[in-house]
Amino acid sequence: QVQLVESGGGSVQPGGSLRLSCSASGKIFSINAMGWYRQVPGKQREVVAVITNSGSTNYADSVKGRFTISRDNVDNTVYLQMNSLKPEDTAVYYCNGRIWATMFTHDDYWGQGTQVTVSS
Repeated sequence: QVQLVESGGGSVQPGGSLRLSCSASGKIFSINAMGWYRQVPGKQREVVAVITNSGSTNYADSVKGRFTISRDNVDNTVYLQMNSLKPEDTAVYYCNGRIWATMFTHDDYWGQGTQVTVSS
C-alpha cells in the first residue's frame, strides 16, 4: 500500500513563507508526476504546481513567481516552497502522486491534506 504524508502547513502573516513537504512510502516501483493542489470550502480542488520525474514544472498563474515546487527522487519526496503568501492562498493543500506500484500497475494517490492559513 502506498501512502503520501504531508507536513509543513500552519498559519502565517501575509508576506510570510511556508514550506510544505510530502513523502511517499510503501510499495513503489517508480513515480511519475507529483504535484500540489489546494481546496477551499465550497470550491473545487485546483492545481497549484506539478513536477515531472525529469524535473519539468508547471504552476498555476496565481502562484507563479511566488511558489517553487521541487522533488527528491531518492527519498520520494516533493516540496512546495511558498513565499510572499497572500490571504487568498489560504486553503487545505494536498499532495498528489502518480505512482507505479509495479511495472504494470499505477494509480493516483493523495495525501491527507495540510491546512495553510494566511492572515494578519
